[in-house]
Amino acid sequence: MTVQLLRRKFTVEQYHKMLESGILTEDDRVELIRGEIIEISPIGTKHAACVNRLINLLVQLLGKRVIVAAQNPIVLNDNSQPQPDVALLKPRDDFYATAHPQPQDIFLLIEVADSTIEYDREEKIPLYAEANIIEVWLVDINEQIVEVYQQPTAAGYQHIQKFTSGQTLSIQVLPDVNISANQILGH
Repeated sequence: MTVQLLRRKFTVEQYHKMLESGILTEDDRVELIRGEIIEISPIGTKHAACVNRLINLLVQLLGKRVIVAAQNPIVLNDNSQPQPDVALLKPRDDFYATAHPQPQDIFLLIEVADSTIEYDREEKIPLYAEANIIEVWLVDINEQIVEVYQQPTAAGYQHIQKFTSGQTLSIQVLPDVNISANQILGH
């Protein structure tokens, strides 16, 4: 006889109430993915350096054309509130003080991965496609590749490209901005 384990799924509203009541704290490294509270892996030095490099680069290149958010929550739907490493957001005077960004506010999400590459590829990126995030970059620190995902559908991204050292990327909604893979990967 097989026993089916029951899982308790949470909504974004319930997740916020856990934070407000102290069940979860700001120090807990967790995110809500498809109703499940997932512990985020500790950030190593190479990962942190890549995120810092991206933030610095994007702020220099884009200035006030976007808001560059680092490791902050976004709300995708009623049961998912991930914390991507970098988000390029539509500018808003309140800098999203009244609500976390939602899919229509997002130009680009960037995930940086070393130990979480499969999780990001198999769980988070399909979730971003379902939420209609127009573009996602996955920086694979181990393989030294930047994967670019575009044209979201409910079944995943239709257009996927890989960029390596020496190649140049542009952001779909800001095609005048060119970024070399070397700048992202630290070469």
